[in-house]
Amino acid sequence: MIAGHSPDITALPPHAPGMRIGLFGGSFNPIHEGHRLVAEQCLKRLALDAVWLLVSPGNPLKDHSELAPLAERVEAARALTANPRIHVTAFEAKHHFHFTVDSLEWLVRSCTGTRFVWIMGADNLSQFDRWERWQEIARLMPIAVYSRPGSTLRATASRAAIALKQYRIPETEAEALAGRDAPAWVYLRGVTSKQSSSAIRARNKAPAN
Repeated sequence: MIAGHSPDITALPPHAPGMRIGLFGGSFNPIHEGHRLVAEQCLKRLALDAVWLLVSPGNPLKDHSELAPLAERVEAARALTANPRIHVTAFEAKHHFHFTVDSLEWLVRSCTGTRFVWIMGADNLSQFDRWERWQEIARLMPIAVYSRPGSTLRATASRAAIALKQYRIPETEAEALAGRDAPAWVYLRGVTSKQSSSAIRARNKAPAN
């Protein structure tokens, strides 16, 4: 248990061998409709049993000066998603994980037989090669990349996308992704949201007229 946090925010959601679970990580600072849209679309289009929102203690690539408390971000995510198949956990804080690769390695070891898929936005694919041991992430589990407004060309032409080009599967085969061995990835186009956490923070900081 993390000091000051309710006991359940770092617990793992229900899982079992054979379940198909999407892992959608981020700071969620704050969570918004765009995040919920990605989670719900991936549930449907990847034929998943559940999606877990992994609320990070803090992204090493981002400024933490405006990072809201972890428990606050978890509760906001739970309130917004309100879907019995979308679960929110801050388990990374319990184990002091700071890099995605460490979290995913631990989940694969601890949840034997569960079919995990890593979910990320196209904006993250654009900088995926900057992530710690990103090639290992691609070897740990299949990846679903969801389109973001204005990010498609930059994402699909990125260093990571080019390096993983041979493992990309057609979007029409997205439902089979969770059953594939890694490396494998799919780019999902569809309904998108123009909302962003940085824009919301900026708007909240702006003085009232």
